[in-house]
Amino acid sequence: MVREARRELLSGNRLLAQGALDAGCRFFSGYPITPSSEIYETMMKELPARNGLALASPDEITALAQCVGASMCGYKAMTATSGPGWCLMIETVQYAVMTETPVVIAQVQRLGPSTGGATQGAQGDVLLAEFCTSGGYTLPVFAPATARQCYELAQAAFHWSERLRTPVVLLSDKEVGMTLESVEVSALQRLPVADRAPFTGVRGQFLPYACDCLEEPPAFSPLGSPDRVVATGSLHDRAGRLRKNVPEAIELLKHLQAKIAACAEEMAIVEEEPAANARTLVLSYGISARAARAACRRLNRDGRRVSFLQLLTLFPVPTEAIRRAAQGCSRVVVVEENSPGLYASVLASIVEKDRLVRVNGLGRMITPAEIMVVAEAA
Repeated sequence: MVREARRELLSGNRLLAQGALDAGCRFFSGYPITPSSEIYETMMKELPARNGLALASPDEITALAQCVGASMCGYKAMTATSGPGWCLMIETVQYAVMTETPVVIAQVQRLGPSTGGATQGAQGDVLLAEFCTSGGYTLPVFAPATARQCYELAQAAFHWSERLRTPVVLLSDKEVGMTLESVEVSALQRLPVADRAPFTGVRGQFLPYACDCLEEPPAFSPLGSPDRVVATGSLHDRAGRLRKNVPEAIELLKHLQAKIAACAEEMAIVEEEPAANARTLVLSYGISARAARAACRRLNRDGRRVSFLQLLTLFPVPTEAIRRAAQGCSRVVVVEENSPGLYASVLASIVEKDRLVRVNGLGRMITPAEIMVVAEAA
């Protein structure tokens, strides 16, 4: 059956919330903060109609803690914030990593640091979102550039959060989140709803952190079930008993990274517009990817062969996709809205330093014209 085409004016924030609802989110707790407040508003209005619970929390610390608690009871949970709120959430993020608790955090970036420019866009939180844990454990991070991608990546975030029992960050930005776009809603891709693997063993033999191998998350049993469920942010063994420097506890720490690394290639989502015989690759993400895509299309229309790669998965870094796209290119131009080139610094281990070229803006969006000047200066 062919669905009738239907277009609506929708924001990225609105569609991010809708994607979360369609992914099975049934618990939301948040504290309104620009530019993510429409996510909060949408969840408050629509989640109760789906037999879910939406709470107005007194602050961001409480918001994520409530989401972690709801997730431990078996509910798919999400919160939404911006840079200042994310900073307050980091301790609880680490607790969710250690306890292997699925939760999705929508982080809509604005200009920082501190309170910064509450109504100004930026892409300055990319490394803060990823490298916030002691030990540098990888958090999956997805970055939409359009309202449609907000919807689809919200579903991807819940899929991987549930499958791997991990916090996942959906890293949007002010322009993507708050801009109204004409969206063909009938064409939005609906993904199958994912659930964490339940414990199916013998009652009384449940071990909350037991996994068949380092690359697989443990089976889940919710708080309140007949099983003895233990949750601790301290170093522990498979039963959740506090242990220090013993082999089993150290292996479980390795497991936190191994389960993410094992799915890195499957988790990698990119959009590519290759150009035959191109010597320059333009790479970007989020709102900057829209300007970068437009610049590449103009250059190619004028006969300049330039390839384009948009990263929708930032972490785990989609290494193979980047290497394939950059093959044969003498220059990789990385476009992002922050002054030092934050994501470019991550790529220095993948793309040789002398091939990396940065195009950056601070407190403003980067224009296609700026990118074209750098991209055609081969």
